[in-house]
Amino acid sequence: MRIAIAGAGNVGRYVAKDLHKRGHDVVVIDQNKDLVDSLRSDYDVNWVVGDACELHTLDAVVLSSCEVMVAATGDDEDNLVISLLAKQEFAVPRVVARVNHPDNSWLFTESWGVDIAVSTPQLLTSLVEEAVSVGDLVRLLDLEKGKVALLEVRLAEGSPAVGKTLGALKMPPDCTVVAVVRDNHVIAPTADTPLHADDEVLALSSSEAEPDLKVALTGEV
Repeated sequence: MRIAIAGAGNVGRYVAKDLHKRGHDVVVIDQNKDLVDSLRSDYDVNWVVGDACELHTLDAVVLSSCEVMVAATGDDEDNLVISLLAKQEFAVPRVVARVNHPDNSWLFTESWGVDIAVSTPQLLTSLVEEAVSVGDLVRLLDLEKGKVALLEVRLAEGSPAVGKTLGALKMPPDCTVVAVVRDNHVIAPTADTPLHADDEVLALSSSEAEPDLKVALTGEV
């Protein structure tokens, strides 16, 4: 897969290194020539010096040949412009954008060409909630431009789901349980899988089905 990454800061260059190790063809764009020159020997990826907010730079990258664009600069305005250009001018199938300031998250939508927005503070919050919450439905990851989410709940003793099989639960439409984690083991769920207190249940759900999923797994409205 050919992937372009805008921004050679800590986030951009480490993502580039990991993707290259996984066998992808990676090109990194940054306008700081001195920074790029200092990184070339340590990062075995393609480099382009230039402003990723400019069309001629993206042309030099041949962005139209990329399957993924990652806007990973430290400036939210730049990441939005890069995302919009990648989607509208070069028809990149998948655009992933870094959100530096959580208050700007509402801007990172498909209207700006963003398929997936990644906000580190919000991700950390979700992971903290997932680690300490029992009986609460926690949103781990947004998919399909926020229309679908990966959700997790650790079943409390009083959960209406405890003691039932998945097939016996009244699960809402547009929702499916994708895994059950019990005693550090991952269980591929079937209709006959029983649910126990302290099970971690992971489900994919549309935003419309999320309230009904919460009722089914936690009993809370």
